[in-house]
Amino acid sequence: MAETSYAAFYRRSVESPEAFWAEQAQAIDWQRTWDQVLDRSHPPFAAWFVGAQTNLCHNVVDRHLADRAQQSALVYVSTETGQERSLTYAELHREVQIMAASLQSLGVGKGDRVLIYMPMIPEAVFAMLACVRLGAIHSVVFGGFASVSLAARIDDAQPKVIVSADAGSRGGKVMPYKPLLDEALRLSQHPAQRVIVVDRGLADWAQQDGRDMAYAELRAAHAQAQVPCVWVESTHPSYILYTSGTTGKPKGVQRDTGGYAVALHLSMRAIFGGKPGETFFCTSDIGWVVGHSYIVYAPLLTGMTTILYEGTPIRPDAAVFWRIAEQYRANLMFSAPTAMRVLKRHDPALLKRHDLSALRAIFLAGEPLDEPTGRWVAESLGKPVIDNYWQTETGWPILATPRGFPEVPSRPGSPGVAMPGYKVCLRNETDGEPVAPGEKGVVAIDWPLPPGCLQTIWGDDARFVHTYWSTYPNRQVYSTFDWGRQDAEGYLYILGRTDDVINVAGHRLGTREIEESISAHPAVAEVAVVGVQDALKGQAAWAFVVLRPGQLDAASTQQASIAAHVDAQLGAVARPQRICLVTALPKTRSGKMLRRAIQAICEGRDPGDLTTLEDPLALQQIPDAIARS
Repeated sequence: MAETSYAAFYRRSVESPEAFWAEQAQAIDWQRTWDQVLDRSHPPFAAWFVGAQTNLCHNVVDRHLADRAQQSALVYVSTETGQERSLTYAELHREVQIMAASLQSLGVGKGDRVLIYMPMIPEAVFAMLACVRLGAIHSVVFGGFASVSLAARIDDAQPKVIVSADAGSRGGKVMPYKPLLDEALRLSQHPAQRVIVVDRGLADWAQQDGRDMAYAELRAAHAQAQVPCVWVESTHPSYILYTSGTTGKPKGVQRDTGGYAVALHLSMRAIFGGKPGETFFCTSDIGWVVGHSYIVYAPLLTGMTTILYEGTPIRPDAAVFWRIAEQYRANLMFSAPTAMRVLKRHDPALLKRHDLSALRAIFLAGEPLDEPTGRWVAESLGKPVIDNYWQTETGWPILATPRGFPEVPSRPGSPGVAMPGYKVCLRNETDGEPVAPGEKGVVAIDWPLPPGCLQTIWGDDARFVHTYWSTYPNRQVYSTFDWGRQDAEGYLYILGRTDDVINVAGHRLGTREIEESISAHPAVAEVAVVGVQDALKGQAAWAFVVLRPGQLDAASTQQASIAAHVDAQLGAVARPQRICLVTALPKTRSGKMLRRAIQAICEGRDPGDLTTLEDPLALQQIPDAIARS
């Protein structure tokens, strides 16, 4: 990063991408260098570092052994079981080789798929790294997914081996995994031949002879194994990660190897400002893309210590994040706005209990960060709170305020400016023409996407093209399906999904805009706004609001005050038709708001698959809240 300004750094990334990314690739070890930095011959597909050979596990583990073998690589903290464990790079190297040898003994090799259905335990990370060590392709499925959903992913990936556990735990409640997996394999059209089970002693599980093996036995058999890295093509798939599709069939986002390594290494330095030897604390789950990129791969690529956390933000109390950050001297933290909004409902003194002097910044992503929550966290902790915006498909941030370039300040309400290689353009939804600064448009990215983004959809190139590249005929443009607005300085503001627009009597309103307004009300802790069918107006906005502690006694007064607040900020047309008070909002176990389920209940429809629901009582509150409003 020799440039003196981010503007020059970014400009070179989009004007001279081959030269720019060839320079960034020097930070990664290659067994063989590339013949071509970027293959543009089959748009909208793009292939990076064609002809090169590398190995992702070598770059995150082996290459650090010479300089930092005794440095902590992986710190495991479970407030569910009370366990804490720290592994050095040398110890991680040993454990990954044992897991790799175990997989090899079951026939896993280059190109084979391994499905990982596990809680947040070290063996899950060992399995991911063992797969890429062997050139196998891992597919991590969020732990606790229902059997039908799991079976669909098994059928699509067709794994040779599945690695799982007896159970996970959430909020002190044991969640058996093995019965769900057994049922998924019974439903599957392409069941895996072998299953490895990590027995945590949390739940009894039935072993199917000839198929199931306890990992403890495999580990003992291969304790001294030495498994060399398999050098693979840069374009070789590293993993498949499923994300929801509008058709109901999950999309298997396929990631490459070399481009992903280069992009993540750059992102850790330029976007997060991380340095070798520092500690990175990401509170996500390995079942999601943030967990892949910023619990496992990016921190280890950089030679950092990464923290793997099993637990909730509020157990044993709402200071647990800060206790961990203090104990392990975390330098950078990555969490979600939802987690911060949960903490907002607890005693603010908990944010002052621990020494956070080592912590430089907190990054939040996963859903839009409302300005009041961002400001509350920043003021309460006295730390910069930095938004960033990206997708499962991109693998790393599209928009951010890069900490590696201090002259780019964060701006309240905005996730930032375009990151290297992303040619972001806001376009009119009808004709695809660029919109003027300040106008609403669809957030789009001109081809080619930078390294690290999805190669295609696993086994379905046609769906890849149709889903992401056909919004604007005769244009090679990737659609994020998000609305945005850009100011004159290049900062973007995300306004919500293009399919979350409410048409109220001919007025098109973004639910995100209404949520932002309600969130700014001093009595509000959390809010979800959905569009509900209305015979007169077509659609109406309904808001479901969690009040801050001490505000419930004046509920009716607060409802009126919130309505007046929206009137003042957005006008009467944006005022929700109903403001329903609840004590909790329905979310997945990873913290994602289940807005579509709320909308379905409001409209008297089946809310659909709720297997990832954190608290069933939260959803059961919705009909009662509607009746009271």
